[in-house]
Amino acid sequence: MTLPRFYPIFDDVAWLRRMLPLGVKLVQMRLKEKSQDALRMQLTQARDLCAAHGAVLVVNDHWQLAIELGCDWVHLGQEDLDEADVDAIRAAGLRLGVSTHDTDELTRALALNPDYVALGPIYPTLLKKMKWHQQGIEKLSPWKDRLGNIPLVAIGGMNTARAALAFEAGADVVSAVTDITLHDDPEGRVRAWLEVCG
Repeated sequence: MTLPRFYPIFDDVAWLRRMLPLGVKLVQMRLKEKSQDALRMQLTQARDLCAAHGAVLVVNDHWQLAIELGCDWVHLGQEDLDEADVDAIRAAGLRLGVSTHDTDELTRALALNPDYVALGPIYPTLLKKMKWHQQGIEKLSPWKDRLGNIPLVAIGGMNTARAALAFEAGADVVSAVTDITLHDDPEGRVRAWLEVCG
């Protein structure tokens, strides 16, 4: 499977209205601390916007809603895997992305036959306090060796300058969050990302 090489993550559907028209073709909605009604509204709109723009929508964590709303992808962290019904996700036809930080987690992820595996944080990240220290760009190569044809996503502290290093080290996809959302010109930054990622 070939995924688009640029993978931004957003926390509100308003970002999709701004960024999808620029040519973003793979996007994750990471919605935290919202009511069930707000989640359903945001994900419904995100699903429809992505469909209209020919983009892949990945739903972070909320796998039940992803099934209910007929979404195509779900992303689960290691803690999410403890709670999620992976069989139900697969039975609904959803594709699955999984976060990993160490070799035990990678082994666990591979047992699920994932559709991509994310490794991070590659660099220190502003997004959230993490128990994991930065993984380093050099860790991507052994991860890719184990993954074979499964796409590898590099995430955490990524920017346009670091993207080329990640691709050289074996990443198939590079994900960005605050490099876009905290930028003075988010649209301009996304255009730069699309250029770097080809």
